[in-house]
Amino acid sequence: MPEIEVKPEHSADPNTPRVGILVGVVGILLSVVTIASHRAHTQAIIHRTEANDAWAYYQAKKIREYTSEVTVSVLQALASSDAARTEATVQKLDTARDKYAADAEKIREEANHNDAETKREERRALRFDIGEGLLELGLVLCSLYFLARTGFFPVFGIVAGIAGTVMAIWGCLL
Repeated sequence: MPEIEVKPEHSADPNTPRVGILVGVVGILLSVVTIASHRAHTQAIIHRTEANDAWAYYQAKKIREYTSEVTVSVLQALASSDAARTEATVQKLDTARDKYAADAEKIREEANHNDAETKREERRALRFDIGEGLLELGLVLCSLYFLARTGFFPVFGIVAGIAGTVMAIWGCLL
């Protein structure tokens, strides 16, 4: 009895291995861009949290500064018979107020820096997300070749993959 060799119908198609490799390459690029996108989103969240913490600390310093200022005003308005004692307290509160104001300014600069970093990371993440979407589209289009055996699917898949890779590179450069 002769042996019957069963070959899949696509084995005669010389483009099948090439398109298969193309699907693998696009899949690898997609996984790299997906990881980069997730990391960029995580960094944006970390910077946003740091900015929020800094703004809360800034508000606390400004409240302390204002409280010292109000206390000085009240002490001066209610100046007691012991002016030296009142003056020492006023001096101490003035020093504290100035320190709070200086601290608040440094904290404000840090918070503004963290806000800027958040915006930068969000822009990077957006580019990675767009690149990820385009690479997913490229992967699907390339894979459709195996169902339709139509050559334009891999062509459009390559175009989408290149566009996705360019967006991802743009995200890396920001």
